[in-house]
Amino acid sequence: MSETPVKRETDGVETDHFTHKVKKARVGDDGGRGEDGNESGNILHGFKTTKILSDSAREKTIFIHGQFAEKEAVVILEKTPFREDTLDDLFTDSVLKLEMRNDIYSTYRLQAPHHLNEIKTTVVCPATDKHVKKYQRQESFLVEETGDDYQSITLPYIQQQSFSLQWVYNILEKKAECDRIVFEDPDPKVGFVLLPDFKWDQKQVDDLYLIAIAHCRGIRSLRDLKSEHLPLLQNIFQKGKEAIMQRYNIPASKLRVYLHYQPSYYHLHVHFTMLGYEAPGCNVERAHLLADIIQNLQSDPQYYRTRTLYFPLRAEDGLLSRFKEMGRL
Repeated sequence: MSETPVKRETDGVETDHFTHKVKKARVGDDGGRGEDGNESGNILHGFKTTKILSDSAREKTIFIHGQFAEKEAVVILEKTPFREDTLDDLFTDSVLKLEMRNDIYSTYRLQAPHHLNEIKTTVVCPATDKHVKKYQRQESFLVEETGDDYQSITLPYIQQQSFSLQWVYNILEKKAECDRIVFEDPDPKVGFVLLPDFKWDQKQVDDLYLIAIAHCRGIRSLRDLKSEHLPLLQNIFQKGKEAIMQRYNIPASKLRVYLHYQPSYYHLHVHFTMLGYEAPGCNVERAHLLADIIQNLQSDPQYYRTRTLYFPLRAEDGLLSRFKEMGRL
């Protein structure tokens, strides 16, 4: 599968109000979005499956297209990681069924206790055709974008799309997810909000994943960055690492700090992940280390205005069509 992340991106519509994260958890566990708390009952009751969009045996995820009361929806199921602090319960309370034994080797089917058998569930409803295509397995292509290509192809395409950033502004204005904020620098020019990405369940640090969202508006992507933005980038880089060390006791040497190009949404944000965690989108064709970005801008204030950049696009992406129409692919 080309991509398996559960990302908070708008795809041209305001979906945040209808997007829920639910967990099969013990009573009292907080499985909702921020201050919204737990969902009552089983919101998956009545979901009618239309088709499987994609799945990954390796990453233990499945993306399902269907309907809730005639409203189009996408449901994403993902097995949660193992946690060291629950291993004693797992070994003691699970039921084992022997499948095969041969000399020193044996395999079993293990039925874990209810509270250790969670599935992280994301629901997008109502879902648009763009959501369905986003999660559908598609062939990917590597695009070569020059500075001129950005101005003549990519930027006009971005400007023509109705990408809503209201959910981003809700966070920055403290209208949503206030209780999820790990750190904030409120300065309007160099400040940012640091909070967990929805891909991280916050129950172990092995797959730590946080997002720093800049207070400054108008920086769409890597292409907009100039030397004047160095104080902002350096502030996010330094204070983000310090906040993670203070909150999670994770040193900077164990962090991967980077930006995506193309980004999932066009507002400056920085990814902080554990170095040992293969986070979706951390591959070399999409991720750009923040330390490298800072050095490049120090060397050339217009570096990202003129630099040829490479990034993957999926077969049905509208931007890919534009590059094909212009003979650039």
